[in-house]
Amino acid sequence: MRSAAPAPLRRHWRNLPFNALRFTRRATRYLVLSSITRRILFLNLVGLGVLVVGILYLNQYREGLIEAKVESLSTQARIIAGAIAASATVETDSLQIDPEKLLELQAGQSIVPSSDGLDSLVFPINPERVAPVLRRLISPTRTRARVYDRDGNILLDSQQFYSRGQILRYDLPKLEPAVPTVFDRLEAYFLSLFGRDYISLDHEEPGISGSNYSEVTASLTGEPRSVVRRNTEGETIIAVAVPIQRFRAVLGALQLSTIGGDIDEIIRSERTAILAVFGVAAAVTIFLSVLLASTIAKPLRRLSAAAVRVKRGLKERQEIPDFSDRGDEIGNLSGSLRSMTEALYNRIEAIERFAADVAHELKNPLTSLRSAVETLPLAKNEASRQRLLEVIEHDVRRLDRLITDISDASRLDAELARVDTEPVDLRKLLSDIVEVDRQTAKVHSNAKLSLTMDDDHRGKRAFVVSGHDLRLGQVFSNLIGNARSFVPDRNGAISIELFRRNNRVMIWVEDNGPGIGGEDIERIFERFYTDRPEGEAFGQNSGLGLSISRQIVEAHGGQLTAQNIADEDAPNGIAGARFIIDLPARH
Repeated sequence: MRSAAPAPLRRHWRNLPFNALRFTRRATRYLVLSSITRRILFLNLVGLGVLVVGILYLNQYREGLIEAKVESLSTQARIIAGAIAASATVETDSLQIDPEKLLELQAGQSIVPSSDGLDSLVFPINPERVAPVLRRLISPTRTRARVYDRDGNILLDSQQFYSRGQILRYDLPKLEPAVPTVFDRLEAYFLSLFGRDYISLDHEEPGISGSNYSEVTASLTGEPRSVVRRNTEGETIIAVAVPIQRFRAVLGALQLSTIGGDIDEIIRSERTAILAVFGVAAAVTIFLSVLLASTIAKPLRRLSAAAVRVKRGLKERQEIPDFSDRGDEIGNLSGSLRSMTEALYNRIEAIERFAADVAHELKNPLTSLRSAVETLPLAKNEASRQRLLEVIEHDVRRLDRLITDISDASRLDAELARVDTEPVDLRKLLSDIVEVDRQTAKVHSNAKLSLTMDDDHRGKRAFVVSGHDLRLGQVFSNLIGNARSFVPDRNGAISIELFRRNNRVMIWVEDNGPGIGGEDIERIFERFYTDRPEGEAFGQNSGLGLSISRQIVEAHGGQLTAQNIADEDAPNGIAGARFIIDLPARH
């Protein structure tokens, strides 16, 4: 009895076609159909194709070959014409003797004309004597030779020469013209644009007169000429005609022409070689293009997939691939995405912490407020009722302060990002803030506030930074207010020092208070963290002032840090606290 296949195996075989189709689509999309791969392949192949088309159709090789062939045929024609002229003899029956001229001869004078008179003699071309000469000179070459007399009548045609036992065969004209191929049409188009003008040649009938050929007509007047033609099959034919002369007398004309298709066959073989090289170059180009595209597209796909994972899974950190070791734009993009993602996660975590801190900070006064409201009806006397009302009023003010600071902190980033920066002169800004603080603090504090500036930098732009004057003023006001809450009531002192350090503007805000606990130096910049001096009423501060100040300074490209002022003579070796603001100077 045959047992059934296990369920996982059955599912595997059932899903095999779908898995194969999915794999094929993925591989096709990955290797071939990606947009960047297609673009790289297209651009590289277009450049290579333009180069090959230029080589094939700009006619430099064709024109050079035609010129060389014309020169070769001209030289060959002059040699053969000289040999034919040398074989021509004077026919005696063609000498016309005038009796009157004979009576006029002086004693001893010859009837044979002088050399100057030889031009008037007739040297007829004897086909029987010329044919062997022409056969010997033409047979080694694939050239057609035709000899014409002075009247343009054809005397000899090398196509009619045949050896003993050879059967003459002539190509009959085609009943229907051949349909040109796409390659032939492209060739004709480019030749019409860049090539020379070719004279069309109808089908040549045997024994056609030389007067039908312009080069033969010209050579019968003593002028050699060459012509490039195309026959009815579109084949290139080069014809050269030279006069057959003896003693400056034109006896006839010799026409040499190439066999139809010879030139085209040479050019076609060269094109085949070029196309073969193009095929190899195209294969190499495709391989290198795919390789280049993979080095670009693959990391981009990984970065894109990682970005999608980040979008879908914000609850947990997703790792962005690191390609910074590439040292190119993709590496820079990878680093930027990693930094952006890290900043995004940090911002999300900060928002979560901020929301938790806000809920916690709001819960305390709300709990106190709720307890006071619930207890108010149970108050037994007016004094208890009055204390509960004071608690309610205190909690309401605390809530108002918290909500105001929370609102300010929540919109700070957006405000700093939207508002354009402007030149801010810290010298003038600090002078105004110190003057206003001195006027408003006279009734609240006896602490002395002083401002000192570096005398070595008296230029107008020595202490100019790029930023937002209102927000920078808020930082200085927060630090001054924080210092006033810690300095002693008697002999309290707050000093602000403004100076330059290279291309940085430094501001120190110092006080002679108790300083900062060693473990609290960084914690004081956390949201809602408070470490108030003894005796200060609870709930007077939200704990957001220093956090907002650091956020503003960092948004201006600077740093805000805190340290204790060391002094061996002071209690606990601490003479106060120093807050350091470091901002980049405006160039």
